[in-house]
Amino acid sequence: MSRLRDGFVAGLPKAELHVHHVGSASPRMVSELAARHPGTVPSDLDELRRFFEFRDFAHFIEVYLAVVDLVKTPEDIRYLTYEVGREMAEGQSLRYAELTCTPYTSVLPHDPGRGMAIEAYTEAIEDARVAVERDFGLVLRWIYDIPGESGLPAAEETVRFAVDHAPEGLIAFGLGGPEVGVDRAQFKDVFDRARAAGLHSVPHAGETTGPETIWTSLRDLGAERIGHGTSAAQDPALLAHLAAEGIALEVCPSSNVATRAVASLEEHPLPQFVEAGVIVTINSDDPPMFGTTLNKEYEIAADLLDLDESGVADLARAAVNASWAPDEVKTRILGEIDTYVAD
Repeated sequence: MSRLRDGFVAGLPKAELHVHHVGSASPRMVSELAARHPGTVPSDLDELRRFFEFRDFAHFIEVYLAVVDLVKTPEDIRYLTYEVGREMAEGQSLRYAELTCTPYTSVLPHDPGRGMAIEAYTEAIEDARVAVERDFGLVLRWIYDIPGESGLPAAEETVRFAVDHAPEGLIAFGLGGPEVGVDRAQFKDVFDRARAAGLHSVPHAGETTGPETIWTSLRDLGAERIGHGTSAAQDPALLAHLAAEGIALEVCPSSNVATRAVASLEEHPLPQFVEAGVIVTINSDDPPMFGTTLNKEYEIAADLLDLDESGVADLARAAVNASWAPDEVKTRILGEIDTYVAD
């Protein structure tokens, strides 16, 4: 039973830390891109909804990559980024977001005949970032992530993009894609180089594999936050370590159910994380693909944790505090949360 007033979550100032660039393309945006580049992905909105019905995590990756392939030009990148920013800000009260980008799949250094130059990619996302903050008041920062399924060649190119062609808004380095069969330890060297360049470490881990993937990410990749971390609930020692070290989990409930990482929302381990004292942040991951929004994820978390409005506001504060936003941005958003709750 909800303990929240109608509209409370929608109006609550929020930050989001685990949300993917291409994965945030709404049906409206995907339809536009599919019309520009006809092929595998339908441009009809009803057909698109069926296209986004996932059988399992492997099928999700297949569909995700089909959408990625629609982003072919710098104009596509700029359009996508600006429109994602618009939809984040309008109706969700997002004030800050760390958007995970995978430049390797757009620059395509392994296929020079298809991709764009990294300089063009960087210019497009930065132009959109500045415009989004100007037009909607949403501060965006970038996380560049390795598509794990593409292995070390992708890792080498991604760290080169991050170190030699860093956009102004780049703050962190990540690792996404399938976990099964993709050993985290192989990426230690590239994470070392990214961290030496001043980037934070934020790999996905423990989404579809066990706790050892999380341990490896902490030990070998220097993870400062963990993307998903769902299987941490299976290891009390790991939960205790995360709590003691203040390492936040980026929790995405609807995503975990849609990809079959968790059987149902009722079985989601979010309450176990909180009970163990682990810092949790609430996120939407690839919201249109999973039929969700950040607002909806907060409402789900409120139900799972039996929170009142004060508790939900604490979740919003946790995301701000776990972010790598500039101090002045953190202070401003925390002040907005306090004012909103007091009103």
